[in-house]
Amino acid sequence: MQPIILASSSPRRQEILKLMNIPYQVIIPNCKEEYPDDIEIEKVPEFLATRKIDAVIRAAPAGIEYPWILGADTVIVKNKKILGKPENQEQAFEYLKSLQGSTHKVITGIALFNSELHYMSNRTSITKVTFSKMTDEEIKWYISTGEWHGAAGGYRIQGLASCFISKIDGTNSGVMGLPVFELYDILKEQNYSIFE
Repeated sequence: MQPIILASSSPRRQEILKLMNIPYQVIIPNCKEEYPDDIEIEKVPEFLATRKIDAVIRAAPAGIEYPWILGADTVIVKNKKILGKPENQEQAFEYLKSLQGSTHKVITGIALFNSELHYMSNRTSITKVTFSKMTDEEIKWYISTGEWHGAAGGYRIQGLASCFISKIDGTNSGVMGLPVFELYDILKEQNYSIFE
């Protein structure tokens, strides 16, 4: 089984690749997470996943071609607005305050580049997450755990945020940042077998 280059520093994405016994190497892409203003909001993660792959290809040493590169990006969407990674505790509080007592979308886009065929496949996973009502005290407590650091929307589903999540319509792995079904589907399409 050839190793896949993971264009992400996310420990959660690495955990999922380990779970699937897929050999991988992390190369953190050097690119800004920017996207065109006129792009459809549900296409933003796929666009950014592809952009991360492009950054890894451009930064490869001369003569090096990685056989497989996997990019992924996750956004939280509430009222047709993307909530990124909070810059500080105040913004994390603001995000969680807006999410409590309501349902939002978690959209993860993945892209896989096959250098032999010079072919890129994309998939998108959309999960609806419902938070119960939270008091300001509960939100402050959650923020004090530090889980909000580097997390889209200011929370991590696999951590203590699950205390407040009353319903998930979709998959946990999609919310964690690497949807297993979509990843397996994309690997099958490109004849990358995980059964070796």
